[in-house]
Parts: sequence; C-alpha cells; structure tokens
Amino acid sequence: MTLTPSTSWATGGLQLVDKPRTITVGIADDEALVRTGVRGVLERTRGVAVVGEAGDGSGALELARRQRPQVLLMDAAMPGMEGLAAVRMVRRHVPGTQVIMLCTPHTEEMLFPALRAGAAGFLFKNGEPDSLVSAVRAVAAGEAILSPSATRALIDHFTGADSERRDAARSRISLLTRREQEVLVYLAQGMANARIARLMYLSEGAIKAHVSRLLTKLRCDNRVQAALIARDAALPC
Repeated sequence: MTLTPSTSWATGGLQLVDKPRTITVGIADDEALVRTGVRGVLERTRGVAVVGEAGDGSGALELARRQRPQVLLMDAAMPGMEGLAAVRMVRRHVPGTQVIMLCTPHTEEMLFPALRAGAAGFLFKNGEPDSLVSAVRAVAAGEAILSPSATRALIDHFTGADSERRDAARSRISLLTRREQEVLVYLAQGMANARIARLMYLSEGAIKAHVSRLLTKLRCDNRVQAALIARDAALPC
C-alpha cells in the first residue's frame, strides 16, 4: 500500500487514504495463444496491469527497457534471443524488473540455469491461473516463487550437494554477520520479510536492510540465488 494525502471536507483536516499500488506486468512468449491466455488471466485480476507483450527474446528485453514492468513473465525458449540469455540481459539492464520463467512440464533441467541467471520465479505453463496470479504478486513484493514440482527438484538437487560446492558456498557465507546469516536461513525457507521480522523481533524495514546487505555481500541478484547458496552450504533450511 502507498499512502496519499486527501482533504476531508467533513473534518476540515488532512487524511491519509490507502491507495493500492498497481503491479505492472510484461508478457514474453513466442506463442500468441499463450500470451492471450496469460493476459486474460491477469487482466481479470484487480491491482494488476499488463503493460506490453513480446514474441521473442530481443522483444522481451526491449519491452523491459521501454515499459520497465515490475514483473516480466518470460518463456524459457524463444527465438531471437534464448530465454536464459534474455533473463541475464533484463537483470543487467533493467534491475528493477523481476523475471518469472514460464516452462513446459518436464523441463526441470531449466530450473537451476534460470535461477542462477537471475530469475525470481519458475512456473510451468500447465499450472492453475491462481498460481500465476499468486506468483506475480509474490515476486512483485520481493519474494521468490517456484512451482511445487520445481521445489521438489530443488530439494533433490541440494540433498546431494558435493563438498567443493558446499565449501565455496560456506566461504561466501562467512562474509555475512551473524544476524545476516540468521536472516539468510529464514529467507532460504521461503519466508517473507514480515514473518522474518516477527521471528527475530525486528522491524520489517530492518529485515529489508539486512536482506539488501546480504545480497550485496553474496553477489546475488535476488533472494532465490541467495537461497541456492544457503542450500549449497547445507545451512539448516
């Protein structure tokens, strides 16, 4: 919510009125039917505005540069510029835009490259419309989102983390303060800032500052990449 001043004629004073913040979304997919379906779901959602579409990777980058949407829904495989390359370019040139990768079922092998490229979410196209809406809202709020099957694949992958990767992750985490490491553990469990704040008896603003600092120290673009490092290090997540 953002608070905007308005004049109250009944009291003659100045009041603060809640004004919902609209989430802006871009859609990039080479299939027009998919774009139409996704747009239809989002346009029926209160507080969400679709600001543009693109049919290939180059168009996705141009859309992000021109409209600067808060969230960009992007197909993992598109002509013009491969999806993962497009994610990297968007995150490099339009860091304020968070990317959710859209993939077809049975493409879990795309999960880790997508997350390491900077994607904040990973959804399969056969999911429910409500899942799409929830993902857009979560990512716009600074969280990360994975489909249930992608989460399972993530857990399975990190259950067998090798010692070299674990040592490298622990070396990076050693740069964090004790409190930042504590925040990282909660973050890796998928908790939102508000819940972390309650558990640590801190303000939500303080948690946001801790998250920002730990992302900088770990050289991560977003919370998902930080969670991957926590998993690599075998932290109690």
